[in-house]
Amino acid sequence: MRTTRWLAAMVVSAWWLAGGPAWSADDKPHPPQTKAHARADDKVNINEADHAELMKLEGVGAGMAKKIIAWREAHGPFKRAQDLEKVPGVGKAVLDKNHGRIAVK
Repeated sequence: MRTTRWLAAMVVSAWWLAGGPAWSADDKPHPPQTKAHARADDKVNINEADHAELMKLEGVGAGMAKKIIAWREAHGPFKRAQDLEKVPGVGKAVLDKNHGRIAVK
């Protein structure tokens, strides 16, 4: 029992001397940034955005970005953000998730 206590005391002392409290607080990993945490002022102009830029929008993957570009090339530029719903597969949910991030210029 004494050996266990002695060993525990040595481990805690070594940790403390190595800067334990400060070291452990800085060592915590930061959560990865997701699309939901992207800066809100990063507006995406859906009339000029390329494949990669369109994928910055929440709920828009590679396939959806291709569909948006194909629709835009076939029908001309979007007049308002809600016109994005005309693209097959894009629903109101995508517009709601990206409210304020979609620009039409």
